[in-house]
Amino acid sequence: MGIILHTERLIIRDLIIDDLKDHHELISNDKVMYFLQDIKTNSVQESKENLLMAINDKNSNDRKYYFFLIEEKSTNEFIGEMGYTVTQNTDFGKLVHMGYFIKEKHWNKGYVTEALKRVIQFAFEEGGVYRISTGCLKDNYGSERVMQKCGYTKEAEFKEYVFHDGKLKDRLEYRLLKHEWARGRLHE
Repeated sequence: MGIILHTERLIIRDLIIDDLKDHHELISNDKVMYFLQDIKTNSVQESKENLLMAINDKNSNDRKYYFFLIEEKSTNEFIGEMGYTVTQNTDFGKLVHMGYFIKEKHWNKGYVTEALKRVIQFAFEEGGVYRISTGCLKDNYGSERVMQKCGYTKEAEFKEYVFHDGKLKDRLEYRLLKHEWARGRLHE
């Protein structure tokens, strides 16, 4: 059946081929993908290939891509996507890199924070994850704020590190370890 997670307002689930229209609309949108130009697609075919990679991997014994669709629970409206990629398996657990992006009309409504907290819980409690890494360009204030709200710790600020929009820009890197997350949950 696949992974299906719930929050107060959201359903977060594995992507399926029927999600192609929404997936393409999101991942090819210039404004939504402004800070993620390296994964932005330019055609329905590119978006389909991207979607099929995640769909085909979800049934593998050594799943690497945990990409989820986010929808509003009461209306089933498509909000966006988030997920993580397993970068390494260790004796302590999986090391992953996480990301997220949502449609512009849903920005600043707390959806990403709500969904990310649930995906983090899944990753640590059910997904065998030990360390989550993520990051953003320094001028992506919204994304950095989400990381902070979800308990991530800032590890680095790389000066003039990423070529973006004709400039070298600073990049921030954040992390969340399983024991840090568990300790944070004790204080909620």
